[in-house]
Amino acid sequence: HVQLVESGGGSVQAGGSLNLSCTTSGYTWSAYCLGWFRQVPGKEREKVAAINAGTGNTYYAESLKGRVTVSRDNAQITVYLQMSSLESEDTAMYYCATKHGCSSWKTYQLFDYWGQGTQVTVSS
Repeated sequence: HVQLVESGGGSVQAGGSLNLSCTTSGYTWSAYCLGWFRQVPGKEREKVAAINAGTGNTYYAESLKGRVTVSRDNAQITVYLQMSSLESEDTAMYYCATKHGCSSWKTYQLFDYWGQGTQVTVSS
């Protein structure tokens, strides 16, 4: 039974930082890709970043490069998303998700399992 649980969201002033976590269980961690996505009500889910849990290779949405960093802790089977220089446009529900391998990671529909999300609100 695959489970993903996000945490670390909250309210922050523009220019601030937040670190999100996604703790996983129920599957063979190293064979999978962990992705971060975000969604604003009424808009399509948007890719943020991904990491191959086995190799550590990372992938970023071009628009967010330099402001986000994805990492993983194999011992804790947790993936992290560090966000800095936050802008009001970063306000969204942030989700982690997993699928086998990171090919086509930008396509959220290909991810099999999702967490419940953690809300990030950036005020200007």
